[in-house]
Amino acid sequence: MPKPIYLFSISSHPHAISVNSLDVNFLKPHIDFLKYDYLIITSKQASEALKQYDKNEYIHMPAICVSKKSAEAFEKLGGKVLACANGYGNDLSTIIKEFAHAKRGLYLRAKVVASDFIYTCQKEGSSVEEIVVYESECSKAIGHVEVEDDATLIFTSPSSLHCFLKNHIITPLNKVIVIGKTTALALPEGIKYSISQETSIESCMEIGLA
Repeated sequence: MPKPIYLFSISSHPHAISVNSLDVNFLKPHIDFLKYDYLIITSKQASEALKQYDKNEYIHMPAICVSKKSAEAFEKLGGKVLACANGYGNDLSTIIKEFAHAKRGLYLRAKVVASDFIYTCQKEGSSVEEIVVYESECSKAIGHVEVEDDATLIFTSPSSLHCFLKNHIITPLNKVIVIGKTTALALPEGIKYSISQETSIESCMEIGLA
């Protein structure tokens, strides 16, 4: 009998027991989009937050996106993707540096983020600013879920991992799969894990189902 696969994410997958790890609260700070030339998008939630604003205010602005999924979410709004990184926030600084420093970028971010790439960009002279457009907290679902000791566990972000560890432990029998190096670094010391080839749930599921 195959071992159950638990997916801790705000997204789901038909072949996993999907557990919503975070409850997201969208904010609506005042933004003067005319001050900026492009957007920096690192999550689907950033695009969701944009829906609170008049589309005519921002839709003309292209976006630099952290991954294919975040790019797809922005394109669904009708936006144009200027460039796309390989899934890691730290790689965005390399892309941002390629654009003229006269161009001003706006990073639509969460209250808590795992990467400080914006600081790197600013330190290197890029004209970028950041505004918090959403915040998240651990969901009740991740606190109450009962996980089998030998199950496969998929964590899609450092936040999903931290929320899991607030109420659960990872046993030696668990098979752990993570999206990206940043999530891997958040694991407790000594935990064995597999890292997905791509920063996507599909790539994690390929490992889990193998």
